[in-house]
Amino acid sequence: MLNVLTVLVFLLTPAGILFLAHHRDWARKLGVILLCYTSGLLVGNLGLIPEQARPVQQLVSEASVILALPMLLFTLDIRQWSRMAGKALISMLLATTSVVAVATLLFYTFQDEGVEGTSHLAAMAVGVYTGGTPNLAAIKAALDIPHSEYIVFHSLDTVIGGVYILMMLTVGIPLSRRLMGHFPVATPTEADQAPVMDDENYTPLFRRENLPQLAKILLLSALVLGLSVGLAELLQQILALDNSSALTIILITTLGMALSFIARIRRLTLSYKTGMYLIYVFCFAVATMANIRDLTQVSSTIAIFIIGTVAGSLVLHGLLCKLAGVDGDTFMVTSVSAICSPPFVPLLVKALGNPNVLLSGMTTGIIGYALGNYLGVSLALILQQ
Repeated sequence: MLNVLTVLVFLLTPAGILFLAHHRDWARKLGVILLCYTSGLLVGNLGLIPEQARPVQQLVSEASVILALPMLLFTLDIRQWSRMAGKALISMLLATTSVVAVATLLFYTFQDEGVEGTSHLAAMAVGVYTGGTPNLAAIKAALDIPHSEYIVFHSLDTVIGGVYILMMLTVGIPLSRRLMGHFPVATPTEADQAPVMDDENYTPLFRRENLPQLAKILLLSALVLGLSVGLAELLQQILALDNSSALTIILITTLGMALSFIARIRRLTLSYKTGMYLIYVFCFAVATMANIRDLTQVSSTIAIFIIGTVAGSLVLHGLLCKLAGVDGDTFMVTSVSAICSPPFVPLLVKALGNPNVLLSGMTTGIIGYALGNYLGVSLALILQQ
């Protein structure tokens, strides 16, 4: 019963926040994403969710995002990618270069405190800020990093990542567009089926007449997930891989993109909003797992290293993108896909109101998944010489 109630809280809280944003000006100005994340932080750190519900939190956060990803991709017009692929890849290269450069600089700043331990920090920073949490776990195993060191790093990364994404969703959007320009939003003549992103009216999801379409969307998304998990497990055994998480994300995105070429699927108009609602669920659920009390164990070196890597690489990435002529929207989605990983890209795309950059963020984020382990482990081994 407790697990059922917990799941219902996670699934229904975003509905309440959407209702609030639809009827209160202050809530609409703050935004649904910000309200979901901050309310999740409050619920989690006030102890309102029992400790025994932790597995449910993990399950809901993982299931919601992997079901949402193909839904968000179903309505994309892949042709839009060809207009910006070059700049997106350049921006991702600059983001990766920035993270490696700043992490290396911080290593030489703190190496007197122990070469091996500081190289571990550099490796984890590069892995997680070019890829994501799967890369962080893989690097821990590859370099035999102590579990206590990994937990402290991961806990602080969760909080710093939350501050970073909130900053990008608020002041980051107008600032980057002012400094670097605005990527054009699709018009009806430029895209056959651009996702509807101009309002927070999610009442169509709860109308009886839309149940058949919602059932199709959920079935297609579940089919994509099932095929992706099955193929990832098969390839993991064939290729003797240690972790299939990144591969699963790659397959989900690939299959979602493939189905978007089918006109009947692209015309499922509620697909995008269904996916975004699940992203709101993910946002709330993952925030409830961020325990600020764990940060009492963080040393100043680790804190400075993580904050310095995120802030320093963000500034350097922005400067390089400005010099390379990359627009503000592309810079932001590639930055978020690198520092926070692909599942957070739809949150930013929603705030930008520009569906054209979703595919760029997802694609470059997947490239980051592929590069993260190699870059992190290689950098640590080089620095330990």
